[in-house]
Amino acid sequence: MRTIKDQSVLQLGGHGSVLVRQRREHVQMDELMNRYRAMGDTRRREQILRQLVQLVFSHAFAEESVLWPAVRRSVPGGEELTARVEEEHQEINGLVADMERLSPGDPEREDKVRRAFDLIWQDIRDEEDLLLPRLQDAMDDARLRGLGTAWEAVRRTAPTHPHPVIPRRPPGNALLGVPLSLYDRARDAFGVNGPAPDRALIGVGAALAAVTAVVVLRKRL
Repeated sequence: MRTIKDQSVLQLGGHGSVLVRQRREHVQMDELMNRYRAMGDTRRREQILRQLVQLVFSHAFAEESVLWPAVRRSVPGGEELTARVEEEHQEINGLVADMERLSPGDPEREDKVRRAFDLIWQDIRDEEDLLLPRLQDAMDDARLRGLGTAWEAVRRTAPTHPHPVIPRRPPGNALLGVPLSLYDRARDAFGVNGPAPDRALIGVGAALAAVTAVVVLRKRL
């Protein structure tokens, strides 16, 4: 199975293809991790780490909401492939959530950063070398571009911080994504650090789910 790492944009379905969009952000993640490792200034390192966290979690949410369901529908063995990646995402969620509770410079925090970076790198390789090439074989260029448009729309409004207790699959993650995204992006705008109150947000998401169910039911009656 060929990797998507070294293929041309044309081979991957064009600039709007989900494969091109995925690879572009993988490159950005790798660059940010390398910059963090090389940076000596603590304040600048923290800025780079925040930027990486926001990128990783908005990217992963779009994968779980749009891309992995398409893989499970279209790719033989897609269930097993996506389960493997979702497990990596959950481990990254837990590590970064723990990391956000610790102070910069804490040796325990740095260990969690290192472990999270190793998992992010492994996740990128599993996606580019194993999962996405199979999606490439299963879809023509037009479908890859359509999927890329949907992926980008979700990514732009996705949560930007870890939420380990949130479901990894639709419809649970999609319903909870709205309150989580609003909360996370407010944190980003005002520079608020620390873990999110996930259980309170789950309550908001549950309320939204109930309202959605009522609306759907009324439309059917």
